[in-house]
Amino acid sequence: RNPSFGLVGSSNEIDSVRTNILRVADTSTSVLIRGATGTGKELVAQAIHDHSLRAKQPFVAVNMAAIPTTTAISQLFGHAKGAFSGAERDHKGYFGQAQKGTLFLDEVGETSVETQAALLRVLETKRVQAVGVEKNFSVDVRVISATDADLDQAVENGSLREPLLHRLRAFEIE
Repeated sequence: RNPSFGLVGSSNEIDSVRTNILRVADTSTSVLIRGATGTGKELVAQAIHDHSLRAKQPFVAVNMAAIPTTTAISQLFGHAKGAFSGAERDHKGYFGQAQKGTLFLDEVGETSVETQAALLRVLETKRVQAVGVEKNFSVDVRVISATDADLDQAVENGSLREPLLHRLRAFEIE
């Protein structure tokens, strides 16, 4: 019998979610969690992290819908002091904060098209370029994302890059 992971209920569907958490936890695979609002997507992401080899490392949760396009690159990848007006100190960015741990990108379907290209590059190369810094640096971060959006439809209408969707959903839990 699987642990409950704080997920309430007993059904074949919820048992399948619990089994999938255990199946993917000890891998470094990117996971896409899909489900309606309020169904516990962040709880599932936290359970995957807590049962992984990264459990003692940071779990950083980011609501992509809440990040303005104008500051998304700096917030995700960091910036150097003086890189732009208002950058009064170096900032690691969410990828830097999650180093060796897990970065949870909630509402990933809301990521701006401009930010998607940079995010795809980081997922492909495992390297981050902070704003105002010449050299990029290596990151060891597992990415788990979640959405209630129809991402296949988003790819069709051009609001989501297909290669990014493929990288994010190496393993999918619904």
